[in-house]
Amino acid sequence: MSFISIQQQFIEAIKAPDMAVPADVPEARMAVYRELFFNNVEGFVSSAFPVLKSLYTAGDWLQLVRLFFRKHDCQSPLFVDIAGEFLAFLQQEYQPTELDPPFMLELAHYEWLELVVSIAQTPDHEGPLTGDIDSAPLLLASHAKVVQYHYEVQRIRADFRPAAPAAEPLFFCVYRDADDRVCFLRLNPLTAQTLALLGERPGLDLGALNQALSELYPTMDEETLAAGLWQLLQLLADKGIIQQKLK
Repeated sequence: MSFISIQQQFIEAIKAPDMAVPADVPEARMAVYRELFFNNVEGFVSSAFPVLKSLYTAGDWLQLVRLFFRKHDCQSPLFVDIAGEFLAFLQQEYQPTELDPPFMLELAHYEWLELVVSIAQTPDHEGPLTGDIDSAPLLLASHAKVVQYHYEVQRIRADFRPAAPAAEPLFFCVYRDADDRVCFLRLNPLTAQTLALLGERPGLDLGALNQALSELYPTMDEETLAAGLWQLLQLLADKGIIQQKLK
């Protein structure tokens, strides 16, 4: 048997406790490996998805993480990426059961996004707004993400489980403030569209942004839109959600 085959057999035995232990590997030693690897993965998943975990019994949660540990082929060896791997498993491989809340995927995505925002790096081409907001090239900050959900994911906890989705789509911005705290902001559709434009077309100034929104909302009065947009951008800049594009 080749070294690669032995290595694969060893990995499969670690992931699946019911599999036979590879030849010449003591059962006690394999038990240590199994416990160590699973506990590490379970710890990272639990710390990344605390609200989701709180909706399950301890046994049901361990069963879910065990299924992920056994079935999912992780594409990254980095522990910081485990949360993303777990989300990918839920979205693409996992078949929900009666134990899973209907908002499981949206809640998991929201909690994963909080982690993404918390560790996002600021590239050299963006920085806090220092110029006049009327002429500054603007963009959506790298540590800010705009999302759309059907459930009020920010309110979900063990004693609040929405039974049905909202009547209309819900828009949120998850961002990191100046004190490195992860925050969220509920958005109306116009604000969500504004941030989406700045994310898709970084460098737009107030005039270009106002023109783009006027084309999307032709029934809105242009002067009212322009005045409201200036105030909105100032608010978003103060929160660090939008930044200035640097040369």
